[in-house]
Amino acid sequence: MTVRVPATSANLGPGFDVLGLALSLHCEVGVVGTDVAPEGAQECEDTHPAQVAFVRAGGTGRVWVKNTIPMGRGMGFSGAVRVGGIVAAEQQIAGGVWNRATSRALAIGTELEGHADNVAPSLHGGVVIASGEHVINVPIALNPVIVMWVPDFTTSTNESRGKIGPTIALADAVFNIAHTAMFVTALQTGNVSLLREATKDRIHQDIRLAASPACAAALQAGFDAGAWCGWLSGSGPTVALMCDPAMAEEVAAALPADGHAKKLTIDFDGAVTL
Repeated sequence: MTVRVPATSANLGPGFDVLGLALSLHCEVGVVGTDVAPEGAQECEDTHPAQVAFVRAGGTGRVWVKNTIPMGRGMGFSGAVRVGGIVAAEQQIAGGVWNRATSRALAIGTELEGHADNVAPSLHGGVVIASGEHVINVPIALNPVIVMWVPDFTTSTNESRGKIGPTIALADAVFNIAHTAMFVTALQTGNVSLLREATKDRIHQDIRLAASPACAAALQAGFDAGAWCGWLSGSGPTVALMCDPAMAEEVAAALPADGHAKKLTIDFDGAVTL
């Protein structure tokens, strides 16, 4: 009944609360007393997001989590462990069986997270468009490496979202709609020359980067080293840079020293039971 769930990067520039991708970095969630906990796993307290999600989905007892996803860094930790807790509960209720097609993980995870752009890729894998109950996997004609620059400091998603105004100028909304469509098209066709322009944003990213010059510097350093494109991962502070695998080492080496680089790929499996 152990569940493995990938980390995620959300927004991907212009796709605010809509676009997300799954990363080759994972957490594992299991039920105490039922699943053999691996070395490094920790039993969750009542307030842990995995435990809250497990109980919300009808699970009984307590879960453990083994985690490699940085917390508070914009890599979807809370969404991933919540998906793990929900799937663990669904397996428990169904006697060890889990059906992704009928899972309530998207609905419950979105309810707990407040938005689906982390939950959906953690659940389904790949690059996804999430809107309400609809999740669409985007076909990808690329095999990129995603270099994640993870700084030593954390950010609060709620605090970061509070800096974004309640209204959006029509011109900015149109800009983001166009660039989101451009980004999806670039992935589908493999046109890497579109990606740098396609990941520009006018809704949230400039506001967040202005509050964090270190993140802006990391993004520019990645561009200068040859990354195809980059974005602030979720609400940050992690910066994601998409590049050709042959350039991954060079991009990672160019990033600021006040953080560390993770060279990851896109996880196409999503949540799986082990």
